[in-house]
Amino acid sequence: MANLYKNAGFDLTTTDLTTIYTVPALRTAIVKSIQISNEHSSNNLVEIFVTDSSASATFEIYHISMDADSTTNGLLAPLVLEAGDILKMQTANADKIEGMISYLEIFDEKSA
Repeated sequence: MANLYKNAGFDLTTTDLTTIYTVPALRTAIVKSIQISNEHSSNNLVEIFVTDSSASATFEIYHISMDADSTTNGLLAPLVLEAGDILKMQTANADKIEGMISYLEIFDEKSA
């Protein structure tokens, strides 16, 4: 299996639930961190969700009211995602939350 270390930036320009990463087919992803920056002058609610494609369900995995002008990591431990799983975020105030996710993509071996 090949391993690719990657990162992806995000900017939540809406208060709608927003996809920030989808695991490609034939891959597994280990998300190491989700750095979140609140650029708002007051507190801002931030929520992180995972859509588990194999269970056809979405689960909230992180929920915080961030202080003004603060930064946090949205994960307490690495998060393992399977092909098709989707990492999503939602915020109470648009255009105030941005950040970076760092992850490892592992190419799954094709079965013979």
